[in-house]
Amino acid sequence: MNDQSRLAIWGSRLAILALAVLFISIVALRFDLMAFRTPLLGIAVAGLLGLIALIVSLIGLISVLRGKRLGLTTALIGIVVALVAATPFTTSFMKGRSVPQIHDISTDLANPPQFVAIVPLRAEAPNSLDRAEPADLAEQQAKAYPALAPVALDALPGKTFEAARDVVNDMGWELVSAAPDAGLIEATATTSLLHFKDDVAIRITETDAGGSIVDVRSVSRVGMSDLGANAARIDAFSAALKAKLAS
Repeated sequence: MNDQSRLAIWGSRLAILALAVLFISIVALRFDLMAFRTPLLGIAVAGLLGLIALIVSLIGLISVLRGKRLGLTTALIGIVVALVAATPFTTSFMKGRSVPQIHDISTDLANPPQFVAIVPLRAEAPNSLDRAEPADLAEQQAKAYPALAPVALDALPGKTFEAARDVVNDMGWELVSAAPDAGLIEATATTSLLHFKDDVAIRITETDAGGSIVDVRSVSRVGMSDLGANAARIDAFSAALKAKLAS
């Protein structure tokens, strides 16, 4: 067997190994089989292995195309599998470089909505709710998401509360608590693939004119960075709430 075909074979072998590591890591995260940091490390390892496999497979493909056709299919399989294995890590890495290393996002930075019913559910969560870290959390959020702000509505607080509760259900979040007298809704959003849990507090207050101000806070239970997920969730909720009330 020639050197070129060996490159294709080793590239495909590394790619399959990377995919296996990725699969095991995802299963471990989804079903909470081990502390989250270990599977996350596994996803990173799978990504790096996938990138190495991609390079080796590409070199093998080039060698095959230069006249030695043995290993063409193997090289192509290695490239495809390597791309699949490397994508979760590389996309997360690129996204992480574009957003701050924070995971507690609120439309009201001076007086964020407070959790009540959800506090016991986060007893073992690595991330706390005290917003103490990082020290410049509010400044980082304001710089990264300058458009994030409370939602001002003409609807009465009671009507807004009911609409907000409906939107929580529409978005597939787990409704933990709905307290009309306090104007507070608490819910948990769970990501579809890895089952990461982020907690959401929605506060509705009445304006002097009889309308409503809606503030939303979304906090990840694990992870230093949320990769922008909490801000995106708040934006999606705010848009859905406006649409719900408009209809």
